[in-house]
Amino acid sequence: MGTSETSARLNALLTAADLASLDAETASRFESYLSLFIRWNERLNLSAIREEDAILSRHIIESIAVARKLPAGINTLLDFGSGAGLPGIPIAICRPEIAVTLAESQNKKAAFLQEAVRELGISAKVHSGRAEALHAVFDCVTLRAVDRMPKAVAAALPLVASGGWLALMTTRAQIASLQGAAGAGFSWSEPVPLPLADDRILALGQRVNSPA
Repeated sequence: MGTSETSARLNALLTAADLASLDAETASRFESYLSLFIRWNERLNLSAIREEDAILSRHIIESIAVARKLPAGINTLLDFGSGAGLPGIPIAICRPEIAVTLAESQNKKAAFLQEAVRELGISAKVHSGRAEALHAVFDCVTLRAVDRMPKAVAAALPLVASGGWLALMTTRAQIASLQGAAGAGFSWSEPVPLPLADDRILALGQRVNSPA
């Protein structure tokens, strides 16, 4: 699929999901990200999904939807266990006012993230190590498809600022266990269905107490 075709396909998928299409500059960044993703995926196994259309619909469209659903007023965001940069890189592309940190403990995946940040020219930084080692708090922490998700949610709690947000890309079946892992210190909005998926949702919880 050529560059202009990729941009057209991405906007067609957004339209199908009842989402606004991208301007030319933003679409071009996503084209570059997709190309880089596919090249590195061949040797790094960033994702089990290999087909270009599936990467667009399952990874990129979902992440664009999340970027647009994040509340206003978020200045700093941590993508916990960022992997291939999802949803952190699409958030950095779509919401340039947010300073995004991509935390990834696997060195090869962190190298991919460094290359993506450089090539895309986005204002994100990469933490090559465990997110729990960061001595900072963030206005928002995102988690998506990380190993042992309830445990990861519990580990992420000290990184969420008072009044800040947990943004979980998960399924309806898993949401109760993740909210349980977050504990009583969060107030949860109604889950937002993610586009082009039957059961995947975005769960947004706001911290109502101070981090431990």
